[in-house]
Amino acid sequence: MIKIRYLSLFLCVIFVVSASCRYLRIPDKKARSEFSRQDLFPHFMYMSVDHVNLHYVKVGSDTLPTLFFIHGSPGSWKGYRRYLMDTDLLKHFRIIAIDRPGFGYSNAGHAYHLSDQARLIYGIVQKEYNGKPLHLIGHSLGGPIVVKLAQDHPEAYASVTSLAGSISPYDEPKEKWRAIFVHNPLQYLLPGPFRVCNTEIWYFKKDLFEMDTCYYKMTMPVTFIHGDQDNLVTVKNVAYGTQKLSFNQHVTVILIPGANHHIPWEHYDIIKKHLLTLTTKQ
Repeated sequence: MIKIRYLSLFLCVIFVVSASCRYLRIPDKKARSEFSRQDLFPHFMYMSVDHVNLHYVKVGSDTLPTLFFIHGSPGSWKGYRRYLMDTDLLKHFRIIAIDRPGFGYSNAGHAYHLSDQARLIYGIVQKEYNGKPLHLIGHSLGGPIVVKLAQDHPEAYASVTSLAGSISPYDEPKEKWRAIFVHNPLQYLLPGPFRVCNTEIWYFKKDLFEMDTCYYKMTMPVTFIHGDQDNLVTVKNVAYGTQKLSFNQHVTVILIPGANHHIPWEHYDIIKKHLLTLTTKQ
């Protein structure tokens, strides 16, 4: 009875959150209007990679280096609107933010393993290659994706930044309850983005072990930014990352005292300051 009560409470919370966020995405037309009020003119892009439709937005000059943002779970590119509208950043960078496979307008509703997501996203990287440095930034579950991208094609990236990234397979919470909603009719009790979120997190708990022996490929500058009070993704992930990259002389750690998991938004100034330092890593 207790387990059923907790399960019911969990489902109620999920439905309330889902209703409030409207599936975490924003129509291109509405987003274009928001940008235009700042005299910015984004490009909303659609492309197919291995028959999977992907969606992303880019702002700024194609002659500049690129900041490439990858969101967590659930989410969409719109979580990085403030960065995309920042004129200080746009003086130095073209900025791209994607809807990860399974979210937003990128084949929403289908969950993908870590290696598949990296392969699909690399299709966007290839399409947008402009001969200038490209810097990967991933938050939360976007953290292991930027690591996987960097391991698969290290020559393609000038730097990697993990924002509260969940990269350590040894520090993942067990959360065996997630299995109840994976490959089971009960999964359809969850709203679309949360169903994908639950399934990919369940996948990633095992997928992370695939990256464990490939960190030696990451010789580019790597920065870990994490809140020391993050109760969703433990700060132990930073210790794991620095240990795996102990050979790399270009690793930086920025711990934010008292910060929780939402550092891209609640500590914008710290993240922006770091991003501006990437102008020296070209």
